[in-house]
Amino acid sequence: MEESTAVTVTESGTVAEEEKDEEEDDEGDLAGRFLQLEREQSASLQALPPFGDPVSHVYHPLDYAWEPHCDFVRRYCRTPKRVLFLGMNPGPFGMAQTGVPFGEAWHVREWLRVAGGVKKPPSEHPKRPVLGLSCRRAEVSGARFWGLIRTLCPDPRLFFRHCFVHNHCPLLFLASSGRNLPPTDLPPATRERLMGLCDRWLARAVGLLGVGLVVGVGRYAERRARRALAAAGIAVRVEGLPHPSPRNPRANRGWEELAKARLGELGVLELLEEKGGGGRGGEGGGGRRDLCLSFPSLELVWGTFWRWRRDPCLSFPSLEVI
Repeated sequence: MEESTAVTVTESGTVAEEEKDEEEDDEGDLAGRFLQLEREQSASLQALPPFGDPVSHVYHPLDYAWEPHCDFVRRYCRTPKRVLFLGMNPGPFGMAQTGVPFGEAWHVREWLRVAGGVKKPPSEHPKRPVLGLSCRRAEVSGARFWGLIRTLCPDPRLFFRHCFVHNHCPLLFLASSGRNLPPTDLPPATRERLMGLCDRWLARAVGLLGVGLVVGVGRYAERRARRALAAAGIAVRVEGLPHPSPRNPRANRGWEELAKARLGELGVLELLEEKGGGGRGGEGGGGRRDLCLSFPSLELVWGTFWRWRRDPCLSFPSLEVI
């Protein structure tokens, strides 16, 4: 896979120069070690041969959206985690725009308070432009996922005290039409080579963070986590959470309540309860809760859903993977 050489910044926010310099200075801390692991994973994936049909374009957000991704990790991955929420791979209007897993732009920018410049991928599909944190098109899965977390933990630091969010594969695959191709749509030989690499990097991430429970968001992520950790000989509990994609019929019948009930069964809700003033001095640096934040309007959410219904090139994960 080709390396990104693009330098055009499409997102208006910038990261202070001193924050950029920190990348080389703090590899001894947990966030720095996690970022180093991801850099090594990126290098291994870029060394893979071309993916071939039906893949027309490959987006690598950990390359061109590295700045906001670094900001996300440095804010919220400074301590070991008991729970890792695991997604499949970036969506075209989520992590592909912001560098954050399930990274619907509004939640990343306004709630998580993540900032950073976003470059262009080296080969951009005309129907799937990268607009960075200024992207106005909502991703339903990401809006649902982070919307649930925001409901449970109004201050994001409460969530990240014990939890983190990661993707099994950091690459987005697009067909020539612009359709999102989940990893299950890749040719078998190519898919197995890619998934084998991602399995090994996942096992290393779980070990680094000290995770005791992996929650796969969707059946695909759950299955890959079980396989990866078993192959690595890591005895970590793996469970599943229904995928919030509109392609999942269960998700369209009250996904938030369904997911909340499942998190209760898994014992995760107990970790998210605020105790002992956990909202102060924990993960993140966003300061006190901002009561002036505005939330996405129902018009925006429904407009996104109906645009999906009309746009045959905008696909969500198949039922097989959710």
